[in-house]
Amino acid sequence: MNDFANFVAEEFVASTAESYPTAWSPDSWRAYPVQQLPTYDDTSHLADVESRLRRSPPLVFAGEVRILRRKLSEVAAGRGFLLQGGDCAESFAEFHADNIRDSLRVLLQMAVVLKFGAGVPVLKLGRMAGQFAKPRSSDVERQGDLELPSYRGDIVNGFDFTPAARRPDPERQIQAYSQAASTLNLLRAFTGGGYASLANMHKWNLDFVANSAQGARYEDLTTRISEALDFMAACGISDLTTPPMAHTTLYTSHEALLLGFEEAMTRTDSLSGGHYNTAAHFIWIGDRTRDPDGAHVEYMRGLDNPIGLKAGPSMTPDALLRLLDILDPRNEAGRMTLIVRMGHDKLAKHLPPLVRAVQREGRSVVWSCDPMHGNTVKAASGYKTRPFDRIMDEVESFFAVHHAEGTYPGGIHIEMTGQNVTECTGGAQAITDAALSDRYHTHCDPRLNAQQSLEVAFLLAEKLKTARQDRVANGLGAV
Repeated sequence: MNDFANFVAEEFVASTAESYPTAWSPDSWRAYPVQQLPTYDDTSHLADVESRLRRSPPLVFAGEVRILRRKLSEVAAGRGFLLQGGDCAESFAEFHADNIRDSLRVLLQMAVVLKFGAGVPVLKLGRMAGQFAKPRSSDVERQGDLELPSYRGDIVNGFDFTPAARRPDPERQIQAYSQAASTLNLLRAFTGGGYASLANMHKWNLDFVANSAQGARYEDLTTRISEALDFMAACGISDLTTPPMAHTTLYTSHEALLLGFEEAMTRTDSLSGGHYNTAAHFIWIGDRTRDPDGAHVEYMRGLDNPIGLKAGPSMTPDALLRLLDILDPRNEAGRMTLIVRMGHDKLAKHLPPLVRAVQREGRSVVWSCDPMHGNTVKAASGYKTRPFDRIMDEVESFFAVHHAEGTYPGGIHIEMTGQNVTECTGGAQAITDAALSDRYHTHCDPRLNAQQSLEVAFLLAEKLKTARQDRVANGLGAV
């Protein structure tokens, strides 16, 4: 049964509501200590915006979210792989159909590499259609003698270092909602309207990638797949007779940071009675907001969405287990994704104790690797960057730990773009410190470009194939 049929079936079969503590409500977070929220000088305007958002249509639907949870439960069991990627922070200025299409292209390419190279079903989750807010290390930024509020993403304030731009403006939430709705509409058209058909694999190769080493490697792979598809078509199996070959599903995700916006987008499902954040299929708690006694954890614990939890090097086994008890008291498969962001030189030390604690308690989780956020450095040129070799080292280390512990490395979480940017040094392009200024477009953190993203995908395919073989050898079954 395809995703659409599953979605229709879900909408006609009521599921049992989650039994969360009765003290929880979408606004109960307001009674808890809160971090990383901006200070608005016009609270009546903020209340009006949140009221308008409460009356706005949902961006995603409960039935879609339930399908995603089922698929994540398959990943947790070692029968799939989670590919999560997209922008560091979506911007209003770069909102364009071509940019959305090109980022989707790269995700589709990576999924093909993983599916064919590792023989694994790939669950695609975009950091798209809602990834606007960003946590900051300081509430203020100083340039010379001027101190202003930090830039917290276009949903809060502007990037330009001026008092007017940096003033948190509630109206930006309405613009973010509108842009997210338009982005989702376009993504649904691309993934369901034939663009994502395997027959178009060759056309996904971006012009600036096609003549590269990674582009050539991808082209060789798609030629081999095309030959297999031709054989299948001769046997009567094609995208006309097998719909999943003609379209795909991309789910959306973002960090649930701006809690007033998230609360306003929370709805009660008429079938299950559960509460769903309808701004995205999947949302996560960042490493800076995972206080078990804080507002972000309080808000997230009452939702029926699958949720992610970032785990940095300061996360202890006891802290992780406490958070799992709060966020997933029933230990439901597909509920929790643990997104590890340690840094290439810290993961081998800090991840094994977490894996062992989760295994000891019999917890069902998806383990995903975020090799981006722990590897950010300031280059000599002054640009913030991420050395590609450190990103690859963290991926290698992530797989090595799971191999040693006998657990399943189930996902990757990367910041990437389809634009031809020069933001992360290294890779097959050998982007240098001096070349960062050529096409450095990000307003927040540096992103992988298409060539670098494909390099990661090919490495993942090799590592994942080995992980699957390990599972078979250990009698755990293959994906």
